[in-house]
Amino acid sequence: MTDFQKRSLLKVAALAAVAGAALVGCGKKEEPAPAPAPAAAAPAPKPEPLKIAFAYVGPVGDGGWTFAHDNARKALEKEFGDKIVTSFVENVPESADAERVIRDMATSGNKLIFGTTFGYMEPMLKVAPDFKDVKFEHATGYKQADNMRTYDSRTYEGAYMAGVIAGKMTKSNTLGVVASIPIPEVIRNINSFTLGAQSVNPKVKTKVVWVNGWFDPPKETEAATSLINGGADVLFQNTDSPAVLKTAEAKGKRAFGWDSDMTAYGPKAHLASAIINWSPYYIKATKEALDGTWAGNGAVWWGVKEGAIDIVSIAEDVPADTKARVEEIKKGLADGTFAIWKGPLKDSAGKDVLKDGEVADDKFLSGVNFYVKGVEGKVPGAK
Repeated sequence: MTDFQKRSLLKVAALAAVAGAALVGCGKKEEPAPAPAPAAAAPAPKPEPLKIAFAYVGPVGDGGWTFAHDNARKALEKEFGDKIVTSFVENVPESADAERVIRDMATSGNKLIFGTTFGYMEPMLKVAPDFKDVKFEHATGYKQADNMRTYDSRTYEGAYMAGVIAGKMTKSNTLGVVASIPIPEVIRNINSFTLGAQSVNPKVKTKVVWVNGWFDPPKETEAATSLINGGADVLFQNTDSPAVLKTAEAKGKRAFGWDSDMTAYGPKAHLASAIINWSPYYIKATKEALDGTWAGNGAVWWGVKEGAIDIVSIAEDVPADTKARVEEIKKGLADGTFAIWKGPLKDSAGKDVLKDGEVADDKFLSGVNFYVKGVEGKVPGAK
């Protein structure tokens, strides 16, 4: 093959390559890249949990008052799960410290605050106006505000039922009460306990020793011992620790648990426990805070009817007819057919305080500052 022929072949090959490239360029258009799939919508942010704080006057392990409140706090957590976050501060004195603690709770983002003792009323009233977006709940008080309301339990109902048992079980006909602070709540409970005992045993009399504090086991022990030395064989209390029941156990007497079931602290001495269940109210208040229906300037006072008060763990040696009577009273309190405070009723000085057939209303009960007939001595500070 000549050089001319070789060059001709190379030229033809080059032209063929150019033509092939042109054909490719003029062929089917390139498909556009598929559009990216739309991003999935981001899930709505989860609402922040409601922060709830509790101020306790005693330790959570007191076995009585504060223990009952803390059990209700735990019931809240079980009821509402991750919708709420709870916290508490225990051993908060009824003093200027209470204002400091409650203010710190509000500053820390808590939007629902429960103050669980009478002495927190004024501190909460002072703090509330500074935190309009916080809801304040005060136990056993009587003053309210736009963002503060009060709640209480009819502990006198449990005291009366305990009295029925005490009146039947006493052998000396002398009952003893270890009392905390002389406010209407406590005086009302002493009287109701005595009225319950008198309903089955008119011979009973009640002696009272005041310890001027809610939780002070040494003083409670001392007071219980004094009452036993004074002839009381059945003890009742309006204090927060199981010291009274323990003392009765040690000295071979009988006694009651208060606010919580205290059976374990003195099983031989224990006659029954008058308990408070705060859970129904705490659940109600929290639900209202969550759904926006909570309102201040209100007050509730719940008892047997609402499931807030009961008497439990009645001792086996309490006679069957007494147990039956307690159940009748409980049923009557629940359906409104039984009234504890009904005339005729006299105070310890013999003065008529309720006329025959007259039933005390809540205003009357809230201001009780006298002993009923059968309670020895005078109310501290009373005229």
